[in-house]
Amino acid sequence: MEQKIFQEFLGERGLKLTKERAAVLREVFSFHGHFEPEHLYFRIRGSGSKASRASVYRTLSLLVESGLVEKVTRTDRGNVYEHTYGHRHHDHMICDACGGIIEFYSEKLESLQAEICEQNSFSGSSHTLEIRGRCETCQGKGLEDR
Repeated sequence: MEQKIFQEFLGERGLKLTKERAAVLREVFSFHGHFEPEHLYFRIRGSGSKASRASVYRTLSLLVESGLVEKVTRTDRGNVYEHTYGHRHHDHMICDACGGIIEFYSEKLESLQAEICEQNSFSGSSHTLEIRGRCETCQGKGLEDR
């Protein structure tokens, strides 16, 4: 289904689903969690695809624009992504020391956001919440920020 959605998205922009874009799409949806673009690139190259690094990054940007993929956070090593199509909305807590990402969902936060939008006559369509700090493990170790 994600291929059909992406193909329609590309068609609306006068673009085609090339072999390289299809390889990136397949690899992105084979991840079960968060990933870095460089890791994605090396997995694609390892699978025999001839996709260039630039092609991987451009396709990843298109996937974000299409709504199939979300940029989760920016780290000192670059951006971290995840595919969101077919998954329930969630937010993230990110450890500044180890870079770990904890996913969570809060009905209270969702309700509060809807209430705030209503109070301001605003029609919200999406949001991203990222809480930065220290995970339990790093708190115990006294680790410094990355």
